[in-house]
Amino acid sequence: KAFERHLPHFRKIYDSIEADKEPLPEEWDGRLTPLERLCFIRAMRMDCLNSAVVAFISDEIGQKFVEPPTFDIAKSFADSVNTTPLIFILSPGTDPVSDVITFAEKMGVAKRFESISLGQGQGPKATKMIENAQGSGGW
Repeated sequence: KAFERHLPHFRKIYDSIEADKEPLPEEWDGRLTPLERLCFIRAMRMDCLNSAVVAFISDEIGQKFVEPPTFDIAKSFADSVNTTPLIFILSPGTDPVSDVITFAEKMGVAKRFESISLGQGQGPKATKMIENAQGSGGW
């Protein structure tokens, strides 16, 4: 019954592009905890759940838990061991190659640095490069 009383308001939330940012009707807004609000968004507009979860985490435990850390090649290298290669799995729009080349130059190993983009049958070539680098100490 409480839902039916506020049907136009819930329709507005349902039709909104950013439903997770829309206020709930007054009697609902004061009654739901932030977690219950997430459950409501999940039931009403699953497509808005991701941004609602990000906002929930940011509000409840802090913004730093939703921001990706900046990449630090020196720290990654320090955390690695000589028997395990550093492998970069990239997402669209990221390209650490210039950072890696600069770091290789600082470390004095730029001449031993090799890079390959996987895809289009490059797997066997990459395997060979890794095997060669293991034997010669390549990058």
